[in-house]
Amino acid sequence: MKKSSMSRFLDSGSLFIWLCGGALGLSLLMIGGLLLVILINGMGYFWPKDLVQFTLKDGSAVLGERVATEAIPGSESSAQPKGHERVQLKVGNRDLYGLDFRWVDQADIVKEEYPSDVLAFERWEWGNFYGWIKEIQDGETLLASGNEKGMKELFRLLERTNGMREQIHEIEQEGIATVNHRLEQARLHLRSLELSGQSATGERTSIEAQVKDLEALYDVQNTSLIAFYHELDRFQMTVIDAAGEEQTFPVGTLVKVWLPNSMDVGEKLYMYVQNFWGVLSEEPREANTEGGIFPAIFGTVLMVVIMSIAVVPFGVLAAIYLKEYAKQGVVTRMIRIAVNNLAGVPSIIFGVFGLGFFIYAVGGTLDQLFFAEALPNPTFGTGGILWASLTLALMTVPVVIVATEEGLSAVPREYREGSLALGATKLESLWRVVLPCAMPGILTGLILAVSRATGEVAPLMLTGVVKLAPSLPVDGFFPFLHLDRKFMHLGFHIFDVGFQSPNVEAAKPMVYVTAFILVLVVLLLNMAAIALRTRMKKRYAGSSV
Repeated sequence: MKKSSMSRFLDSGSLFIWLCGGALGLSLLMIGGLLLVILINGMGYFWPKDLVQFTLKDGSAVLGERVATEAIPGSESSAQPKGHERVQLKVGNRDLYGLDFRWVDQADIVKEEYPSDVLAFERWEWGNFYGWIKEIQDGETLLASGNEKGMKELFRLLERTNGMREQIHEIEQEGIATVNHRLEQARLHLRSLELSGQSATGERTSIEAQVKDLEALYDVQNTSLIAFYHELDRFQMTVIDAAGEEQTFPVGTLVKVWLPNSMDVGEKLYMYVQNFWGVLSEEPREANTEGGIFPAIFGTVLMVVIMSIAVVPFGVLAAIYLKEYAKQGVVTRMIRIAVNNLAGVPSIIFGVFGLGFFIYAVGGTLDQLFFAEALPNPTFGTGGILWASLTLALMTVPVVIVATEEGLSAVPREYREGSLALGATKLESLWRVVLPCAMPGILTGLILAVSRATGEVAPLMLTGVVKLAPSLPVDGFFPFLHLDRKFMHLGFHIFDVGFQSPNVEAAKPMVYVTAFILVLVVLLLNMAAIALRTRMKKRYAGSSV
């Protein structure tokens, strides 16, 4: 019996090929669309936008950055026409109005203009201010009056205040931080002497004298710091916004000032690069909605590195034992089933385990044995980057085990037999022949582990991640790498800024920026591992991995 064309088409398998290709294309389209949305909203955040001034029907004026335009469906009873639009402006000036954004109905706008002399002020606190300079004073002395003269005087003063900011940072990070570190070490040493019953020794007297010298040095550094802060508050600037409201604040509170409506494309591109670098290199401020995300980037990368160092040896050793040494039977099959099931356990469960085992059990024991002088303040008995990394290593070790076993299985049997026939022991064959050939599979497991661990947030919230870390896990004090410290993470930063911020609209651009940087970090980490895997594949081309 002759088959119909539809039957022949189904029997050929072409339908399933098209379905698989269509599913793959749809998945790539969705991923590409998501990345495009993040890229546009994230990278667009750095471009200095023009400031538009609207004059409204009631005679008032509003000034700000045009953010979005949306249509509002009208109704028969509404005074507004059907389908009219409204414009969202970033008006800044939060200290005057309490909000960063405002919606303006298009129908209420009488006039739209872009004043060339309007200034944008980025401040350390209270966000941006948009307006004009009225006057600048040094105490009771008037230095400049009017916007044009005020700009010249302001740019001169900014160079001075920025220099003072650098000196303040140097005193805080090098002077006071060093003194505080030495004071803390002396305090712990004194406490250690008390616990050992040596409270009346000459060593204690020497340490107490050292503490007095350090306290005197701290007072000197603190006096200099206070003097610099008073100098920052010395020059006061009065500005006026589009509505005629005045506000006075110190010049020292400004980060930078620019004329957005008078900048050409080259100047905006230069400022765009500056803004992008600032986000990558600076610390956050204003409840993490302003400033940079460098501590979060550093914490994420360092956590992944520590996790990789921990997970690869354990995962590879477990896989070698299961594949090369363990007797293949019921017990081995049960272990493999357990490993596969472990990969499906929710990440929050690993967080709870890390909190109970690593922090309370292991960390608490370490504090009792080696850091008794610091108690009751915990050292390792609290969340830190070490415990967070080990928790993620435990979560991703099944991935490494499975990938390593597959890599070992892909090594041709002849390689093992040839090595043994030439007189090598099983350990030597494993170390010199099998493992190098299986290295691409091992690195595949590492890539999968890094991809999963980099974006995890739930277990980190229980094991050491914080909204704002007071210091990085790496500094200039011995032992330089402080694994007990809490840290910031890009994934948690997205959660905190996007869902815990008191100012949601102002936080939205930072969410996209952080998401873009997180994707970029994951890509860079994976590309490094993929490049290494490709090199290993070329070197050991005999492996079928």
